[in-house]
Amino acid sequence: MDYAIQSRFSDPGVHAGLFDALPDDVAGIAAVVRNLVIHYRGGGIDFTGERLAEIDSRWVSAILDTDQKRNGTPLAAPREPVDRVVGCCRDHTLLFVSVLRHKGIPARSRVGFANYFTEGFNNDHVVAEYWDGDRWAMIDTELEPGTHPFDVADMPAGPFKSAAEVWLGYRAGELDGDLYGVDPNPDAPLKLHGGWFIRTYVHFQLAHLNGDELLLWDNWGSMSGTLDGADVEGTDRIARLMVAADNGDEAAAKEADELYRTDPALTFTGRAFVTSPASGGAFSWQDLSR
Repeated sequence: MDYAIQSRFSDPGVHAGLFDALPDDVAGIAAVVRNLVIHYRGGGIDFTGERLAEIDSRWVSAILDTDQKRNGTPLAAPREPVDRVVGCCRDHTLLFVSVLRHKGIPARSRVGFANYFTEGFNNDHVVAEYWDGDRWAMIDTELEPGTHPFDVADMPAGPFKSAAEVWLGYRAGELDGDLYGVDPNPDAPLKLHGGWFIRTYVHFQLAHLNGDELLLWDNWGSMSGTLDGADVEGTDRIARLMVAADNGDEAAAKEADELYRTDPALTFTGRAFVTSPASGGAFSWQDLSR
């Protein structure tokens, strides 16, 4: 995939002109994104009803629709937290990626787990990578610079690990799968952690790398809520390929991309079983064509 070209999810559509006035530096762009999106759980405001439903705005064009209807001002003009579009890490990342692609800078989203939100736990997370002219640099666009002991705009290896890395560690018995997920609380109504959850995120990682930057509650193909009967060997294969690709193996990257395009168990074809936190538990199959 050419990461300097918009995907169907990152395309700003009729709002593309709003990007022209934005800063050209990645830190400035990330600051604008934080001004536009507020996390539905971590933003300090309890959103409900139609406001909470904004988390299902899969397309950058839809996110910008909501922002412009509510605020109607240039994207860099300050918004109060309550006036920002309700979203999650994926939305921060995809909006950042969209702006960079608009400016001709290759950028992509990466799906995995971060160890810097909850002590002793690794939360599911999406960050961005951009090509700085020599290499892929990683940035967490949700974080204010200076709030963590590492450079949030050029993250080192360690604080964030891709889903593929975590899966291979889990399969090798080196990682405790229950320490990776949404919530470490054993009494939570949904057990959103463990091996099955990590496997699902490997499939999200592959989809995002191929321009299908779906929400983290859109499910398709061979995803399942258990490892019983799951094709774990197939997930091993794509995880190994993605880790090899991250280490510079172009043949592995091409093989992973080809698998995504040709294997029905992996390919997103437009329909997903949506388990949105805004649905009140009313999960359903949906056609996700914009």
